[in-house]
Amino acid sequence: MPTLPSAHHGRLTEHEAHTQRRVAESYGTDAERYDRTRPRYPDALVERIIAAGRGRDLLDVGAGTGIAGLAFQSAGCTVLGVEPDPRMADFARHKGLEVEVARFEDWDPAGRTFDTLIAGTAWHWIDPVAGAAKAARTLRPGGRLALFWNVFRPAREVAEAFGAVYARVLPDSPIYQRAMAGPESCAGVVASASDGLAQSGAFGEPEQWHFDWDRHYTREEWLDQVPTFGGHGQLPSAELDALLAGLGDAIDAMGGSFTMHYTALVLTSVRTS
Repeated sequence: MPTLPSAHHGRLTEHEAHTQRRVAESYGTDAERYDRTRPRYPDALVERIIAAGRGRDLLDVGAGTGIAGLAFQSAGCTVLGVEPDPRMADFARHKGLEVEVARFEDWDPAGRTFDTLIAGTAWHWIDPVAGAAKAARTLRPGGRLALFWNVFRPAREVAEAFGAVYARVLPDSPIYQRAMAGPESCAGVVASASDGLAQSGAFGEPEQWHFDWDRHYTREEWLDQVPTFGGHGQLPSAELDALLAGLGDAIDAMGGSFTMHYTALVLTSVRTS
């Protein structure tokens, strides 16, 4: 699951920032699996963000393996990605996305500005205050910032079955309960991002857009994705193996497959000054 770290208003503490960087950097250890298994974003989301923009020059912050950026590129945008992990950036380049390697807060735009800045399941890794200030300097006047996340909305029987496995294997971790809370799981990061925008003084009142969609998973498809979920790649191998075995048994009990309901949540605002 694209697990979101707990977020609060203002800057992250040094410990929190270090922990977030450590988890974020773990994704590149298996960029191919990440790209293969992570859910895409609905076409309606891409189309609405493009339609709401003033042009098609787009910056993709936290580009990862290019999942979001390539969707916008396919829809007719000129896209530049910024990605701190060189392994992820290299994977995205091989798929056809131009990417520069840097933390967004440290990245030098070299005088370039953009019509739209997106961040797909990435802004929670960025300092909300420094990120908003950098976004304001990077966007053209009237340019749009669009931050989005895919959020799980499991059916009750799926949530209960998976929750029982996590409670048994990882009883001290709230990771599953947070991620399966639906759009509420984003409440902290959305509030933090909104506060960062307000503190920058450069953005209008933010809006939230929601796009509901479904994906059907086989047992193999879901278990292939699990190690890419936030924090899961750092579990001891015995715990990860036990988790995968338990989840596999739960899916078998559901007939070998299930449908996951998603909401793609967008926080968006326009640069006003």
